[in-house]
Amino acid sequence: MMIWISRAIRFGLPLFVSAIFLDSLRYKFTDAPETQVIFGRLDGWASSLGAAGLFDHAGLFSQYVIGSAELVASALLLIGFIPALSRFQVIGSALGIAIMTGAISFHLFTPLGIDPNSDGGGLFVAACLVWLSCVTLLAIKRQEALALGCDLARAIIPARR
Repeated sequence: MMIWISRAIRFGLPLFVSAIFLDSLRYKFTDAPETQVIFGRLDGWASSLGAAGLFDHAGLFSQYVIGSAELVASALLLIGFIPALSRFQVIGSALGIAIMTGAISFHLFTPLGIDPNSDGGGLFVAACLVWLSCVTLLAIKRQEALALGCDLARAIIPARR
């Protein structure tokens, strides 16, 4: 029974996160009204802090940049189902945590609020569930994450002689 649950979690979490990310792309990449409200409100807030255009169409945190990051995270999570490429799920999970940490923070600490589109907070709840799923997946794959971190450290930090 526990093996079945473990497998369901290992397959279900990346599929859930990818489904949420990929579903959101139709709003972000088509400049849907819901997206205009969210990023417009964030850009207005950033403008009040002297960072006008930060969330605008060509801004550093535009809907297209965030959508592209979500697309990359989804691709990494799905590619990670290939056994030889399972480390990609670790990278996709870490990227998902970064994206959703930003989303949750902007919902909580800016005028955006948790219900910007009057959907009952569904977008905020989805962000929290995706964040939790990515954290859980990273915890499950902690050995791979540690090995990947060590490999990256060896590649970046020169060996002492």
